Amino acid sequence: MASSNFVDYVKIFCRSGKGGAGSTHLRREKFEAFGGPDGGDGGRGGHIIVRGNRNTWTLLHLKYKRHVFAGHGGNGSKQRSSGGDGEDRVIEVPLGTIAKDAETGEVLFEITEHDQELVLVKGGRGGLGNWNFKSSTNQTPRYAQPGEDGIEMAAILELKVLADVGLVGFPNAGKSTLLSVVSAAKPEIADYPFTTLVPNLGIVSYRDHQSFAMADIPGIIEGASEGKGLGIRFLRHIERNSILLFLVPADAEDIKKEYQILQNELKQYNPELLDKGRMLAISKSDMLDDELIEEIERDLPDVPYVFISSVANKGITELKDMIWEQLMAANE
Repeated sequence: MASSNFVDYVKIFCRSGKGGAGSTHLRREKFEAFGGPDGGDGGRGGHIIVRGNRNTWTLLHLKYKRHVFAGHGGNGSKQRSSGGDGEDRVIEVPLGTIAKDAETGEVLFEITEHDQELVLVKGGRGGLGNWNFKSSTNQTPRYAQPGEDGIEMAAILELKVLADVGLVGFPNAGKSTLLSVVSAAKPEIADYPFTTLVPNLGIVSYRDHQSFAMADIPGIIEGASEGKGLGIRFLRHIERNSILLFLVPADAEDIKKEYQILQNELKQYNPELLDKGRMLAISKSDMLDDELIEEIERDLPDVPYVFISSVANKGITELKDMIWEQLMAANE
């Protein structure tokens, strides 16, 4: 998907429907002079509802439609007839979307399942009709409740891509190339920094018809937590990943140091990211012979690692095996 079509953050203004007023109708029938109160209740105002949709993965459809208004409830009428409920407005969002109160920043809920529905803004309750207030001492009440007003609020919808494995690395580390080789995803690949400007998601096929999701985010550079490069805007997309796969190219001056820099940037953003399973893939290793590999292995960080080359298809099977083993361990 083109970068202009990927939207992972929108602020919308919502207004739920007003509840309908209760009726003060008094029954008037032929040959029945004192029919008594029979005013019905008002209908509920419409809710603003957020629904998960696994067939969408961006908030683009909300970018140009940021005002969402629900319908008002109908008024009650005679013969205890209740007013109709106001029309609900449903906002469909990708899985992994978080709803926040724009004023307080409070997280209201998150959508993680297909067809999951949660109410973002409740509609006003309908007022009670006068027949509800009839009693032995007040047999002809001539009053009813008005409907409750709807609620207005500004909300933020923020997308965090759901994936099993998140790719972390500097620009040009080979993340997009790896994703294009192991999945059907077609991220932009070129020989210049920050080719990837938006997250990409791919489904990786494994043995026995098994599969897992892999997410590639734009490259991180030292100082990203301070806003350098593309900053940390896209790091939210790996917060829900079970495993973080660090990619460092074999021609890096110091593989261990680059790994530690990446680790530190994640820590500055969210220390909980370091509690996830981590593994290291040394990319572009088709240029290495056995002697160089042995030399590099002496100074690698203490995490599971594998030497790979996406172009030469080297180590890809071993990488999938290592990922699958950690995924199974994480789900136990």
